[in-house]
Amino acid sequence: MYQHPTVSFMGFQLCSHAPFSIPIHHKFQLSISRDFRRTRVPKPRGMQQEEEPKPSGKVRVPHVLTVAGSDSGAGAGIQADLKACAARGVYCSTVITAVTAQNTVGVQGVNVLNEDFVREQLNSVLSDMRPDVVKTGMLPSPGIVKVLCESLQEFQVRALVVDPVMVSTSGDVLAGPLILASFREELLPLADIVTPNLREASTLLGGLPMETVADMRSAAKSIHDIGPRHVLVKGGDLLASADAVDVLFDGKEFYEFRSTRIKTLNTHGTGCTLASSIAAELARGSSVLSAIKIAKRYVESALDYSKDILIGGGRQGPFDHLMQLKNNALSLRVGRPFDPSDFLLYAVTDTAMNKKWGRSMGDAVKAAIEGGATIVQLREKDAETQDFLEAAKTCVEICRSHGVPLLINDRIDIALACGADGVHVGQSDMPARVARSILGPDKIIGVSCKTPEQAEKAWTDGADYIGCGGVYPTNTKENNITVGLDGLKTVCLESKLPVVAIGGIGISNAKPVMELGVPNLKGVAVVSALFDRESVSTEAQNLLRVIVDATKAVK
Repeated sequence: MYQHPTVSFMGFQLCSHAPFSIPIHHKFQLSISRDFRRTRVPKPRGMQQEEEPKPSGKVRVPHVLTVAGSDSGAGAGIQADLKACAARGVYCSTVITAVTAQNTVGVQGVNVLNEDFVREQLNSVLSDMRPDVVKTGMLPSPGIVKVLCESLQEFQVRALVVDPVMVSTSGDVLAGPLILASFREELLPLADIVTPNLREASTLLGGLPMETVADMRSAAKSIHDIGPRHVLVKGGDLLASADAVDVLFDGKEFYEFRSTRIKTLNTHGTGCTLASSIAAELARGSSVLSAIKIAKRYVESALDYSKDILIGGGRQGPFDHLMQLKNNALSLRVGRPFDPSDFLLYAVTDTAMNKKWGRSMGDAVKAAIEGGATIVQLREKDAETQDFLEAAKTCVEICRSHGVPLLINDRIDIALACGADGVHVGQSDMPARVARSILGPDKIIGVSCKTPEQAEKAWTDGADYIGCGGVYPTNTKENNITVGLDGLKTVCLESKLPVVAIGGIGISNAKPVMELGVPNLKGVAVVSALFDRESVSTEAQNLLRVIVDATKAVK
Protein backbone atom coordinates (compact mmCIF):
# COMPACT_ATOMS: atom_id res chain seq x y z
CA MET A 1 0.00 0.00 0.00
CA TYR A 2 1.38 3.38 -0.96
CA GLN A 3 2.37 5.54 1.99
CA HIS A 4 1.76 9.27 1.73
CA PRO A 5 4.65 11.68 2.21
CA THR A 6 4.64 13.53 5.51
CA VAL A 7 2.79 16.81 5.22
CA SER A 8 3.84 19.11 8.03
CA PHE A 9 4.06 22.85 8.18
CA MET A 10 4.11 25.05 11.28
CA GLY A 11 2.81 22.14 13.31
CA PHE A 12 -0.45 21.71 11.44
CA GLN A 13 -1.92 18.68 9.71
CA LEU A 14 -3.26 19.39 6.25
CA CYS A 15 -5.64 16.48 5.73
CA SER A 16 -2.90 14.11 4.62
CA HIS A 17 -5.01 11.10 5.48
CA ALA A 18 -3.81 7.68 4.54
CA PRO A 19 -5.62 5.89 1.76
CA PHE A 20 -8.37 3.84 3.28
CA SER A 21 -10.45 1.15 1.83
CA ILE A 22 -14.11 0.86 1.35
CA PRO A 23 -16.30 -2.17 1.13
CA ILE A 24 -17.39 -2.69 -1.13
CA HIS A 25 -37.62 7.65 -1.88
CA HIS A 26 -40.92 7.49 -0.97
CA LYS A 27 -43.76 9.11 0.91
CA PHE A 28 -42.34 9.43 4.40
CA GLN A 29 -40.86 12.80 5.35
CA LEU A 30 -37.11 12.82 5.74
CA SER A 31 -36.08 12.75 9.38
CA ILE A 32 -32.86 12.41 11.29
CA SER A 33 -32.57 9.22 13.33
CA ARG A 34 -32.96 9.61 17.07
CA ASP A 35 -29.59 7.99 17.68
CA PHE A 36 -27.83 11.18 16.68
CA ARG A 37 -30.40 13.85 17.55
CA ARG A 38 -28.45 15.85 20.14
CA THR A 39 -30.30 16.19 23.45
CA ARG A 40 -27.51 17.54 25.61
CA VAL A 41 -27.20 20.83 23.72
CA PRO A 42 -29.68 23.46 24.98
CA LYS A 43 -32.18 24.91 22.55
CA PRO A 44 -30.18 27.51 20.63
CA ARG A 45 -30.83 31.12 21.38
CA GLY A 46 -30.94 31.89 17.70
CA MET A 47 -33.78 29.42 17.13
CA GLN A 48 -35.99 30.31 20.07
CA GLN A 49 -37.80 32.95 18.07
CA GLU A 50 -40.72 31.87 15.94
CA GLU A 51 -39.72 30.42 12.59
CA GLU A 52 -40.54 32.61 9.62
CA PRO A 53 -43.05 30.91 7.31
CA LYS A 54 -41.46 29.42 4.22
CA PRO A 55 -42.69 30.82 0.88
CA SER A 56 -45.27 28.59 -0.78
CA GLY A 57 -43.71 25.97 -3.05
CA LYS A 58 -40.20 26.36 -1.67
CA VAL A 59 -38.23 23.22 -0.82
CA ARG A 60 -35.52 23.22 1.85
CA VAL A 61 -32.44 21.36 0.65
CA PRO A 62 -30.15 19.33 2.94
CA HIS A 63 -27.29 21.51 4.17
CA VAL A 64 -23.83 20.74 5.55
CA LEU A 65 -21.50 23.31 7.07
CA THR A 66 -17.82 22.37 6.87
CA VAL A 67 -15.34 23.99 9.27
CA ALA A 68 -11.86 23.29 7.89
CA GLY A 69 -8.76 24.60 6.15
CA SER A 70 -8.51 25.67 2.52
CA ASP A 71 -6.34 23.58 0.15
CA SER A 72 -5.15 25.60 -2.84
CA GLY A 73 -4.57 22.34 -4.72
CA ALA A 74 -8.29 21.56 -4.17
CA GLY A 75 -7.71 17.91 -3.31
CA ALA A 76 -8.54 18.07 0.38
CA GLY A 77 -9.94 20.41 3.00
CA ILE A 78 -12.72 22.88 2.21
CA GLN A 79 -12.49 22.23 -1.52
CA ALA A 80 -12.88 18.46 -1.14
CA ASP A 81 -15.83 18.99 1.20
CA LEU A 82 -17.57 21.26 -1.29
CA LYS A 83 -17.10 18.82 -4.16
CA ALA A 84 -18.13 15.78 -2.12
CA CYS A 85 -21.33 17.44 -0.90
CA ALA A 86 -22.15 18.59 -4.42
CA ALA A 87 -21.67 15.05 -5.70
CA ARG A 88 -24.01 13.77 -2.99
CA GLY A 89 -26.72 16.31 -3.81
CA VAL A 90 -26.29 18.44 -0.68
CA TYR A 91 -25.70 22.18 -0.23
CA CYS A 92 -22.43 23.00 1.52
CA SER A 93 -21.46 26.24 3.29
CA THR A 94 -17.99 26.88 4.69
CA VAL A 95 -16.10 28.31 7.62
CA ILE A 96 -12.38 28.52 6.86
CA THR A 97 -9.92 28.06 9.73
CA ALA A 98 -6.66 28.34 7.75
CA VAL A 99 -5.49 29.04 4.21
CA THR A 100 -2.75 26.87 2.77
CA ALA A 101 -0.49 27.10 -0.26
CA GLN A 102 -0.11 23.49 -1.38
CA ASN A 103 -0.08 21.25 -4.43
CA THR A 104 0.64 17.61 -5.25
CA VAL A 105 4.28 18.09 -4.25
CA GLY A 106 3.68 19.39 -0.76
CA VAL A 107 2.75 22.36 1.42
CA GLN A 108 4.48 25.65 0.81
CA GLY A 109 2.70 27.83 3.36
CA VAL A 110 -0.06 28.11 5.97
CA ASN A 111 -1.93 31.14 7.22
CA VAL A 112 -4.09 30.45 10.28
CA LEU A 113 -7.12 32.73 10.62
CA ASN A 114 -7.66 34.49 13.92
CA GLU A 115 -10.27 33.17 16.32
CA ASP A 116 -12.51 36.22 16.17
CA PHE A 117 -12.91 35.93 12.41
CA VAL A 118 -13.62 32.20 12.65
CA ARG A 119 -16.32 33.05 15.21
CA GLU A 120 -17.73 35.70 12.87
CA GLN A 121 -17.94 33.17 10.02
CA LEU A 122 -19.66 30.62 12.25
CA ASN A 123 -22.18 33.15 13.50
CA SER A 124 -22.97 34.30 9.96
CA VAL A 125 -23.79 30.83 8.69
CA LEU A 126 -25.36 29.28 11.79
CA SER A 127 -27.62 32.23 12.65
CA ASP A 128 -29.10 32.54 9.17
CA MET A 129 -28.69 29.41 7.05
CA ARG A 130 -29.44 26.78 9.71
CA PRO A 131 -27.30 23.87 8.44
CA ASP A 132 -28.46 20.37 9.29
CA VAL A 133 -25.00 18.93 9.96
CA VAL A 134 -21.60 20.40 10.84
CA LYS A 135 -18.46 18.61 9.68
CA THR A 136 -15.00 19.57 10.99
CA GLY A 137 -11.59 19.17 9.44
CA MET A 138 -8.46 21.16 10.23
CA LEU A 139 -8.85 22.97 13.58
CA PRO A 140 -5.36 24.41 14.06
CA SER A 141 -5.57 25.88 17.58
CA PRO A 142 -7.25 25.25 20.94
CA GLY A 143 -8.86 28.66 20.61
CA ILE A 144 -10.59 27.73 17.36
CA VAL A 145 -11.77 24.45 18.89
CA LYS A 146 -13.24 26.43 21.79
CA VAL A 147 -14.92 28.93 19.46
CA LEU A 148 -16.51 26.11 17.48
CA CYS A 149 -17.80 24.34 20.59
CA GLU A 150 -19.30 27.58 21.92
CA SER A 151 -21.06 28.14 18.59
CA LEU A 152 -22.46 24.61 18.62
CA GLN A 153 -23.84 25.22 22.10
CA GLU A 154 -25.54 28.40 20.90
CA PHE A 155 -26.85 27.17 17.56
CA GLN A 156 -28.22 23.65 17.56
CA VAL A 157 -27.58 21.31 14.63
CA ARG A 158 -28.81 17.78 14.04
CA ALA A 159 -25.40 16.13 13.92
CA LEU A 160 -21.68 16.87 14.29
CA VAL A 161 -19.15 14.88 12.24
CA VAL A 162 -15.56 15.23 13.46
CA ASP A 163 -12.66 14.33 11.20
CA PRO A 164 -9.80 14.61 13.71
CA VAL A 165 -7.09 15.96 11.41
CA MET A 166 -4.00 15.83 13.60
CA VAL A 167 -1.51 13.15 12.51
CA SER A 168 0.58 12.68 9.38
CA THR A 169 0.66 9.35 7.59
CA SER A 170 4.27 8.83 8.70
CA GLY A 171 3.12 9.00 12.31
CA ASP A 172 4.24 12.50 13.29
CA VAL A 173 1.93 14.22 15.74
CA LEU A 174 1.11 17.55 14.13
CA ALA A 175 -1.34 18.77 16.74
CA GLY A 176 0.26 19.72 20.03
CA PRO A 177 -0.85 18.59 23.49
CA LEU A 178 -3.14 21.59 23.97
CA ILE A 179 -5.07 20.85 20.76
CA LEU A 180 -5.32 17.18 21.66
CA ALA A 181 -6.67 18.11 25.08
CA SER A 182 -9.23 20.41 23.43
CA PHE A 183 -10.35 17.61 21.17
CA ARG A 184 -10.76 15.15 24.05
CA GLU A 185 -12.33 17.53 26.55
CA GLU A 186 -14.45 19.84 24.40
CA LEU A 187 -15.10 18.62 20.85
CA LEU A 188 -15.41 14.83 20.96
CA PRO A 189 -18.09 14.79 23.67
CA LEU A 190 -20.28 16.81 21.27
CA ALA A 191 -19.62 14.59 18.24
CA ASP A 192 -22.17 12.25 16.76
CA ILE A 193 -19.45 10.47 14.81
CA VAL A 194 -15.66 10.79 14.78
CA THR A 195 -13.59 9.32 11.92
CA PRO A 196 -9.92 8.84 12.92
CA ASN A 197 -7.42 6.89 10.87
CA LEU A 198 -5.09 4.50 12.69
CA ARG A 199 -2.51 7.07 13.73
CA GLU A 200 -5.11 9.61 14.77
CA ALA A 201 -6.86 7.00 16.89
CA SER A 202 -3.53 6.08 18.46
CA THR A 203 -2.72 9.72 19.18
CA LEU A 204 -6.11 10.37 20.77
CA LEU A 205 -5.38 7.46 23.10
CA GLY A 206 -1.86 8.47 24.06
CA GLY A 207 0.08 6.32 21.58
CA LEU A 208 -1.87 3.05 21.85
CA PRO A 209 -0.43 0.50 19.37
CA MET A 210 -2.64 -0.12 16.31
CA GLU A 211 -1.54 -3.30 14.57
CA THR A 212 -4.59 -5.58 14.42
CA VAL A 213 -8.34 -5.43 13.96
CA ALA A 214 -8.63 -6.24 17.66
CA ASP A 215 -6.56 -3.11 18.39
CA MET A 216 -8.95 -1.10 16.20
CA ARG A 217 -11.94 -2.43 18.11
CA SER A 218 -10.33 -1.60 21.42
CA ALA A 219 -9.46 1.89 20.20
CA ALA A 220 -12.98 2.52 18.90
CA LYS A 221 -14.43 1.58 22.27
CA SER A 222 -11.92 3.70 24.18
CA ILE A 223 -12.58 6.74 21.98
CA HIS A 224 -16.30 6.17 22.40
CA ASP A 225 -15.77 6.39 26.15
CA ILE A 226 -14.52 9.97 25.64
CA GLY A 227 -17.99 10.97 24.49
CA PRO A 228 -18.76 10.66 20.75
CA ARG A 229 -21.82 8.57 19.93
CA HIS A 230 -20.19 6.69 17.05
CA VAL A 231 -16.52 5.99 16.25
CA LEU A 232 -15.28 4.88 12.82
CA VAL A 233 -11.62 3.80 12.93
CA LYS A 234 -10.25 3.64 9.38
CA GLY A 235 -7.78 0.83 8.78
CA GLY A 236 -6.37 1.52 5.32
CA ASP A 237 -2.82 1.31 6.75
CA LEU A 238 -3.38 -1.91 8.69
CA LEU A 239 -0.54 -4.03 7.35
CA ALA A 240 -1.67 -7.17 9.18
CA SER A 241 -4.76 -7.46 6.97
CA ALA A 242 -4.84 -8.42 3.29
CA ASP A 243 -8.11 -6.52 2.98
CA ALA A 244 -8.60 -2.99 4.17
CA VAL A 245 -10.76 -3.04 7.29
CA ASP A 246 -12.66 -0.18 8.91
CA VAL A 247 -14.33 -0.62 12.31
CA LEU A 248 -17.44 1.19 13.57
CA PHE A 249 -18.53 1.15 17.22
CA ASP A 250 -21.89 2.63 18.22
CA GLY A 251 -21.69 2.01 21.95
CA LYS A 252 -23.28 -1.44 21.67
CA GLU A 253 -22.20 -3.18 18.46
CA PHE A 254 -19.06 -3.40 16.35
CA TYR A 255 -19.37 -3.33 12.55
CA GLU A 256 -16.51 -4.23 10.21
CA PHE A 257 -16.30 -2.94 6.64
CA ARG A 258 -13.93 -4.98 4.47
CA SER A 259 -12.88 -4.46 0.87
CA THR A 260 -10.08 -5.02 -1.59
CA ARG A 261 -7.51 -2.24 -1.57
CA ILE A 262 -7.56 0.12 -4.55
CA LYS A 263 -4.02 0.63 -5.84
CA THR A 264 -3.64 4.29 -6.72
CA LEU A 265 -1.55 7.31 -5.81
CA ASN A 266 -4.55 9.61 -6.26
CA THR A 267 -5.68 9.51 -2.65
CA HIS A 268 -5.18 13.08 -1.45
CA GLY A 269 -8.26 14.13 0.50
CA THR A 270 -9.89 10.73 0.98
CA GLY A 271 -10.32 11.32 4.72
CA CYS A 272 -11.89 14.73 4.22
CA THR A 273 -14.13 13.35 1.50
CA LEU A 274 -15.34 10.37 3.54
CA ALA A 275 -16.26 12.55 6.51
CA SER A 276 -18.04 15.16 4.40
CA SER A 277 -19.88 12.41 2.48
CA ILE A 278 -21.06 10.92 5.78
CA ALA A 279 -22.21 14.39 6.83
CA ALA A 280 -24.05 14.79 3.53
CA GLU A 281 -25.91 11.51 3.97
CA LEU A 282 -26.86 12.44 7.53
CA ALA A 283 -28.19 15.76 6.27
CA ARG A 284 -30.25 13.88 3.69
CA GLY A 285 -31.88 11.83 6.43
CA SER A 286 -29.90 8.59 6.51
CA SER A 287 -29.12 6.76 9.73
CA VAL A 288 -25.50 6.75 10.86
CA LEU A 289 -24.90 3.20 9.64
CA SER A 290 -26.49 3.84 6.25
CA ALA A 291 -24.62 7.14 5.91
CA ILE A 292 -21.27 5.42 6.45
CA LYS A 293 -22.04 2.62 4.00
CA ILE A 294 -23.20 4.99 1.25
CA ALA A 295 -20.32 7.41 1.82
CA LYS A 296 -17.75 4.61 1.64
CA ARG A 297 -19.27 3.27 -1.58
CA TYR A 298 -19.12 6.73 -3.10
CA VAL A 299 -15.46 7.25 -2.20
CA GLU A 300 -14.60 3.76 -3.44
CA SER A 301 -16.28 4.50 -6.78
CA ALA A 302 -14.45 7.84 -7.07
CA LEU A 303 -11.08 6.29 -6.20
CA ASP A 304 -11.51 3.46 -8.67
CA TYR A 305 -12.63 5.81 -11.44
CA SER A 306 -9.73 8.20 -10.72
CA LYS A 307 -6.94 5.70 -10.13
CA ASP A 308 -5.12 6.52 -13.39
CA ILE A 309 -5.81 10.23 -13.85
CA LEU A 310 -2.88 12.66 -13.77
CA ILE A 311 -3.09 16.04 -12.05
CA GLY A 312 0.20 17.63 -11.00
CA GLY A 313 3.69 16.19 -10.81
CA GLY A 314 3.84 15.19 -7.15
CA ARG A 315 3.67 11.78 -5.48
CA GLN A 316 0.13 12.17 -4.13
CA GLY A 317 -2.55 13.30 -6.54
CA PRO A 318 -6.21 14.22 -5.98
CA PHE A 319 -9.13 12.18 -7.27
CA ASP A 320 -12.23 13.18 -9.20
CA HIS A 321 -15.22 13.75 -6.92
CA LEU A 322 -17.56 14.52 -9.80
CA MET A 323 -16.82 11.48 -11.95
CA GLN A 324 -20.53 10.93 -12.56
CA LEU A 325 -20.51 13.93 -14.92
CA LYS A 326 -18.19 11.98 -17.22
CA ASN A 327 -19.02 8.35 -16.53
CA ASN A 328 -22.45 7.58 -17.94
CA ALA A 329 -21.98 3.86 -17.34
CA LEU A 330 -22.04 4.34 -13.58
CA SER A 331 -25.39 5.54 -12.30
CA LEU A 332 -24.93 7.91 -9.37
CA ARG A 333 -28.38 9.51 -9.33
CA VAL A 334 -28.83 10.89 -5.86
CA GLY A 335 -32.44 10.38 -4.86
CA ARG A 336 -34.15 10.00 -1.53
CA PRO A 337 -31.93 8.07 0.89
CA PHE A 338 -32.50 4.42 1.67
CA ASP A 339 -34.96 4.05 4.55
CA PRO A 340 -35.68 0.69 6.26
CA SER A 341 -39.25 1.85 6.95
CA ASP A 342 -39.85 1.42 3.22
CA PHE A 343 -40.09 -2.32 3.83
CA LEU A 344 -43.25 -2.29 5.93
CA LEU A 345 -45.42 -3.71 3.12
CA TYR A 346 -43.18 -5.03 0.35
CA ALA A 347 -45.17 -5.95 -2.78
CA VAL A 348 -43.61 -8.51 -5.16
CA THR A 349 -45.30 -8.87 -8.55
CA ASP A 350 -45.92 -12.15 -10.37
CA THR A 351 -46.46 -12.61 -14.12
CA ALA A 352 -48.83 -15.55 -13.87
CA MET A 353 -51.06 -13.81 -11.34
CA ASN A 354 -51.25 -10.66 -13.45
CA LYS A 355 -52.31 -12.76 -16.44
CA LYS A 356 -54.84 -14.69 -14.37
CA TRP A 357 -56.63 -11.53 -13.29
CA GLY A 358 -56.16 -9.71 -16.60
CA ARG A 359 -53.96 -6.95 -15.21
CA SER A 360 -50.95 -5.27 -16.72
CA MET A 361 -47.87 -4.99 -14.55
CA GLY A 362 -48.42 -1.25 -14.26
CA ASP A 363 -52.05 -1.68 -13.17
CA ALA A 364 -51.02 -4.21 -10.52
CA VAL A 365 -48.27 -1.95 -9.16
CA LYS A 366 -50.53 1.12 -9.09
CA ALA A 367 -53.25 -0.76 -7.21
CA ALA A 368 -50.74 -2.08 -4.66
CA ILE A 369 -49.38 1.40 -4.00
CA GLU A 370 -52.86 2.89 -3.70
CA GLY A 371 -53.58 0.26 -1.08
CA GLY A 372 -50.49 1.19 0.93
CA ALA A 373 -47.55 -0.82 -0.42
CA THR A 374 -44.37 0.94 0.69
CA ILE A 375 -41.93 -0.66 -1.78
CA VAL A 376 -42.36 -2.69 -4.97
CA GLN A 377 -40.28 -5.45 -6.53
CA LEU A 378 -40.86 -6.56 -10.11
CA ARG A 379 -40.29 -10.33 -10.23
CA GLU A 380 -41.00 -11.39 -13.79
CA LYS A 381 -39.40 -14.66 -14.87
CA ASP A 382 -41.31 -15.35 -18.10
CA ALA A 383 -41.60 -11.97 -19.83
CA GLU A 384 -39.50 -11.17 -22.90
CA THR A 385 -36.73 -8.68 -22.18
CA GLN A 386 -38.19 -5.90 -24.36
CA ASP A 387 -41.67 -6.34 -22.90
CA PHE A 388 -40.29 -6.44 -19.37
CA LEU A 389 -38.25 -3.28 -19.95
CA GLU A 390 -41.20 -1.29 -21.27
CA ALA A 391 -43.42 -2.45 -18.41
CA ALA A 392 -40.66 -1.66 -15.91
CA LYS A 393 -40.32 1.89 -17.25
CA THR A 394 -44.05 2.38 -16.76
CA CYS A 395 -43.82 1.04 -13.21
CA VAL A 396 -40.89 3.34 -12.42
CA GLU A 397 -42.98 6.34 -13.42
CA ILE A 398 -45.87 5.13 -11.26
CA CYS A 399 -43.64 4.52 -8.25
CA ARG A 400 -41.81 7.84 -8.60
CA SER A 401 -45.08 9.75 -8.75
CA HIS A 402 -46.04 8.19 -5.40
CA GLY A 403 -42.59 8.36 -3.80
CA VAL A 404 -42.29 4.56 -3.57
CA PRO A 405 -38.98 2.76 -4.33
CA LEU A 406 -39.01 0.15 -7.09
CA LEU A 407 -36.58 -2.78 -7.29
CA ILE A 408 -36.03 -5.38 -10.00
CA ASN A 409 -35.60 -9.05 -9.13
CA ASP A 410 -32.27 -10.36 -10.42
CA ARG A 411 -32.23 -8.47 -13.75
CA ILE A 412 -29.53 -5.82 -13.29
CA ASP A 413 -29.73 -4.98 -16.99
CA ILE A 414 -33.41 -4.08 -16.63
CA ALA A 415 -32.73 -2.13 -13.45
CA LEU A 416 -30.09 -0.01 -15.19
CA ALA A 417 -32.14 0.49 -18.35
CA CYS A 418 -35.36 1.57 -16.61
CA GLY A 419 -33.77 3.63 -13.83
CA ALA A 420 -35.06 1.47 -10.98
CA ASP A 421 -34.00 2.19 -7.41
CA GLY A 422 -32.16 -1.13 -7.08
CA VAL A 423 -32.25 -4.90 -7.37
CA HIS A 424 -32.96 -7.98 -5.30
CA VAL A 425 -30.81 -11.06 -5.88
CA GLY A 426 -30.94 -14.65 -4.68
CA GLN A 427 -28.17 -16.94 -3.51
CA SER A 428 -27.72 -18.37 -7.02
CA ASP A 429 -27.88 -14.99 -8.78
CA MET A 430 -25.15 -12.41 -9.31
CA PRO A 431 -23.34 -11.76 -5.99
CA ALA A 432 -24.26 -8.53 -4.23
CA ARG A 433 -20.64 -7.36 -4.37
CA VAL A 434 -20.63 -7.62 -8.17
CA ALA A 435 -24.06 -6.01 -8.40
CA ARG A 436 -22.77 -3.12 -6.30
CA SER A 437 -19.77 -2.60 -8.60
CA ILE A 438 -22.17 -2.31 -11.55
CA LEU A 439 -24.92 -0.25 -9.96
CA GLY A 440 -22.79 2.19 -7.95
CA PRO A 441 -23.11 3.45 -4.39
CA ASP A 442 -26.68 4.75 -4.33
CA LYS A 443 -28.81 1.86 -5.54
CA ILE A 444 -30.62 -0.41 -3.08
CA ILE A 445 -29.46 -4.04 -3.11
CA GLY A 446 -31.29 -6.84 -1.32
CA VAL A 447 -30.27 -10.49 -0.94
CA SER A 448 -32.38 -13.58 -0.17
CA CYS A 449 -31.03 -15.38 2.91
CA LYS A 450 -32.02 -18.36 5.00
CA THR A 451 -29.11 -18.60 7.43
CA PRO A 452 -27.04 -16.27 9.63
CA GLU A 453 -24.00 -17.15 7.49
CA GLN A 454 -25.73 -15.94 4.35
CA ALA A 455 -26.86 -12.79 6.17
CA GLU A 456 -23.28 -12.07 7.25
CA LYS A 457 -22.04 -12.47 3.67
CA ALA A 458 -24.76 -10.10 2.45
CA TRP A 459 -23.47 -7.50 4.91
CA THR A 460 -19.85 -8.04 3.85
CA ASP A 461 -20.78 -7.80 0.16
CA GLY A 462 -22.41 -4.42 0.62
CA ALA A 463 -26.14 -5.28 0.53
CA ASP A 464 -28.67 -2.90 2.07
CA TYR A 465 -31.16 -5.45 3.37
CA ILE A 466 -31.98 -9.16 3.32
CA GLY A 467 -35.18 -11.00 2.52
CA CYS A 468 -35.52 -14.00 4.83
CA GLY A 469 -37.77 -16.96 4.06
CA GLY A 470 -39.81 -18.73 3.14
CA VAL A 471 -41.29 -18.27 6.53
CA TYR A 472 -44.32 -20.40 5.60
CA PRO A 473 -44.86 -22.81 2.68
CA THR A 474 -45.61 -21.05 -0.61
CA ASN A 475 -46.60 -21.96 -4.14
CA THR A 476 -44.77 -19.11 -5.83
CA LYS A 477 -41.39 -20.88 -5.70
CA GLU A 478 -40.69 -24.56 -6.27
CA ASN A 479 -38.70 -26.51 -3.66
CA ASN A 480 -38.50 -23.49 -1.38
CA ILE A 481 -37.27 -24.65 2.02
CA THR A 482 -39.11 -22.93 4.86
CA VAL A 483 -37.30 -21.46 7.86
CA GLY A 484 -40.34 -20.92 10.09
CA LEU A 485 -40.70 -18.22 12.71
CA ASP A 486 -37.78 -19.57 14.73
CA GLY A 487 -35.46 -19.52 11.73
CA LEU A 488 -36.57 -15.99 10.83
CA LYS A 489 -35.89 -14.80 14.37
CA THR A 490 -32.45 -16.42 14.40
CA VAL A 491 -31.46 -14.69 11.17
CA CYS A 492 -32.82 -11.36 12.42
CA LEU A 493 -30.85 -11.56 15.64
CA GLU A 494 -27.63 -12.32 13.77
CA SER A 495 -28.10 -9.89 10.88
CA LYS A 496 -26.50 -6.43 10.82
CA LEU A 497 -28.92 -5.47 8.04
CA PRO A 498 -32.65 -4.71 8.01
CA VAL A 499 -34.72 -7.86 7.37
CA VAL A 500 -37.89 -8.40 5.34
CA ALA A 501 -39.84 -11.60 6.00
CA ILE A 502 -41.09 -13.40 2.89
CA GLY A 503 -42.81 -16.62 1.96
CA GLY A 504 -46.44 -17.61 2.40
CA ILE A 505 -47.28 -14.49 4.40
CA GLY A 506 -50.80 -13.08 4.22
CA ILE A 507 -53.46 -11.41 6.31
CA SER A 508 -54.03 -14.58 8.37
CA ASN A 509 -50.43 -15.03 9.55
CA ALA A 510 -48.66 -11.65 9.22
CA LYS A 511 -49.37 -10.77 12.84
CA PRO A 512 -47.15 -13.46 14.48
CA VAL A 513 -44.36 -12.56 12.07
CA MET A 514 -44.34 -8.90 13.07
CA GLU A 515 -44.77 -9.78 16.76
CA LEU A 516 -41.41 -11.60 16.91
CA GLY A 517 -40.06 -8.53 18.64
CA VAL A 518 -36.69 -8.19 16.85
CA PRO A 519 -35.83 -4.55 16.03
CA ASN A 520 -34.37 -5.10 12.57
CA LEU A 521 -37.41 -6.97 11.22
CA LYS A 522 -38.84 -4.10 9.19
CA GLY A 523 -41.75 -5.64 7.31
CA VAL A 524 -43.17 -8.44 5.20
CA ALA A 525 -42.91 -9.17 1.48
CA VAL A 526 -46.01 -10.62 -0.14
CA VAL A 527 -46.93 -12.00 -3.55
CA SER A 528 -50.14 -14.07 -3.62
CA ALA A 529 -51.72 -12.22 -0.70
CA LEU A 530 -51.90 -9.13 -2.92
CA PHE A 531 -51.72 -10.08 -6.55
CA ASP A 532 -53.71 -13.32 -6.56
CA ARG A 533 -56.79 -11.44 -5.35
CA GLU A 534 -59.63 -9.65 -7.09
CA SER A 535 -58.89 -6.30 -5.47
CA VAL A 536 -55.18 -5.65 -4.97
CA SER A 537 -55.71 -2.28 -3.29
CA THR A 538 -58.26 -3.61 -0.79
CA GLU A 539 -56.03 -6.54 0.18
CA ALA A 540 -53.08 -4.16 0.57
CA GLN A 541 -55.09 -1.89 2.87
CA ASN A 542 -56.24 -4.77 5.04
CA LEU A 543 -52.78 -6.34 5.25
CA LEU A 544 -51.09 -3.03 6.03
CA ARG A 545 -53.54 -2.50 8.90
CA VAL A 546 -52.59 -5.87 10.39
CA ILE A 547 -48.86 -5.15 10.03
CA VAL A 548 -49.11 -1.70 11.60
CA ASP A 549 -51.22 -2.93 14.50
CA ALA A 550 -48.77 -5.79 15.19
CA THR A 551 -45.82 -3.41 15.04
CA LYS A 552 -47.47 -1.04 17.50
CA ALA A 553 -48.26 -3.92 19.85
CA VAL A 554 -44.58 -4.92 19.99
CA LYS A 555 -43.45 -1.36 20.72
